[in-house]
Amino acid sequence: MRLLLSLLIGCAAWPPALALAEGAGGSYRGIASIYYALMWAILCYGLYDTFGKKTMYVGGAILAVATYFMLPPG
Repeated sequence: MRLLLSLLIGCAAWPPALALAEGAGGSYRGIASIYYALMWAILCYGLYDTFGKKTMYVGGAILAVATYFMLPPG
């Protein structure tokens, strides 16, 4: 029961932390990071599905660096 409660609290606290809110006058970097993280996950799954696990390990790191550099300046 304690594990279930911890899981529910973690799920409730997790989405606001993804937004990386910057306050008034902030940039779009927070929402863009969520968007690019979802794109990265989908592309990594495509690598895994098409080429296998070993290629996903190498390609996932390359995609992570590429998506980081695509973020808008903040």
